[in-house]
Amino acid sequence: MKVTRADIPEVCVIDPRVFGDQRGFFLETWSASRYAEAGIPGAFVQDNLSRSAKGVLRGLHLQHPMGQGKLVYVLQGEVFDVAVDVRAGSPTFGRWVGYTLSADNKRQLYIPPGFAHGFCVTSESALFAYKCTELYHPEHELGIAWDDADIGITWPVEEPVLSGKDRAYPRLAAVPESRLPPLVP
Repeated sequence: MKVTRADIPEVCVIDPRVFGDQRGFFLETWSASRYAEAGIPGAFVQDNLSRSAKGVLRGLHLQHPMGQGKLVYVLQGEVFDVAVDVRAGSPTFGRWVGYTLSADNKRQLYIPPGFAHGFCVTSESALFAYKCTELYHPEHELGIAWDDADIGITWPVEEPVLSGKDRAYPRLAAVPESRLPPLVP
């Protein structure tokens, strides 16, 4: 597998090694020792699966405390996936990175705790999988407005399909610093 650090170096882009022939393909989606060697920590404690239609945008989500690291990838379709650094005191605070993840490119993204995460479906539908380093704790859920102009994410849709909760999240500047995850050295 090939691991590339994003412009925000804590975020990792993983291109797994794919073994294919006329029958199809095989790839490893997770190996604790191999990923640890590449600097991607486990231990993952929860797997999630989401199916969404074209134009659906989910995010920007995180939880604090009890932050979740996420290893995300697409099983069917294509998404534009985004990570935003929301760690108070981080030199890359408020910056984002985005990548196209698809069933065709088989690319994965590791998003560490302290980052808000979201994705937008660019194919007719998408089946999106993610492994989490912490269980979901609804009482610690936090969200940032998907269209926060200060962050300036260039989403591939102008009028996404949003949940009521995602539509109501505040801009990052409106979230008290005490509510944000700290930068942990």
